[in-house]
Amino acid sequence: MTRNLASWDRMARFVLGALLVVLALTGTVGVWGFLGVILLGTAFVNFCPIYRVLGLKTCKDC
Repeated sequence: MTRNLASWDRMARFVLGALLVVLALTGTVGVWGFLGVILLGTAFVNFCPIYRVLGLKTCKDC
């Protein structure tokens, strides 16, 4: 897996993913909020498989 996320993209995924998980745990949103785990995972590994399929990269130096 080669890196394909810029630092701003990783931060946005981390914040949005954590927010979704917290909202799901508190019952504010439904079970679909646990999809935030996917965003957290891609932020931690610095790789998005959907970007790979579509040929996208948000980082300039990778």
